[in-house]
Amino acid sequence: QVQLVESGGGLVQAGGSLRLSCATSGRTSDSYTMGWFRQAPGKEREFVAGIRWSFGITYYADYVKGRFTIPIDNAKNTVTLQMNSLKPEDTAVYYCAAAVRVATMTAEYEYDYWGQGTQVTVSS
Repeated sequence: QVQLVESGGGLVQAGGSLRLSCATSGRTSDSYTMGWFRQAPGKEREFVAGIRWSFGITYYADYVKGRFTIPIDNAKNTVTLQMNSLKPEDTAVYYCAAAVRVATMTAEYEYDYWGQGTQVTVSS
């Protein structure tokens, strides 16, 4: 089993920054793909960003590209999402997820393990 625990959410003004962390424990592996998703009220959960540790590859949704990053030099048991230039539309519950195997990295169904989520609220 793999356990994921997110932290770092909170309230921030538009234009500000937040740094989310996902602590992993259990049977994790460098071959896993780690993803960040978010779900705003009344909306479906959507992909935000992901990283394939074994290839050092990161991938970002268009709506966060250039603002959000996953530092590749993280310790392998922690996945960080650095969020800059936040907008009110970034308000959502953010989830960390881990996948044993992925084809697209962006599809929710590809992920096997999920954290409980952390709330991010961006005020205008």
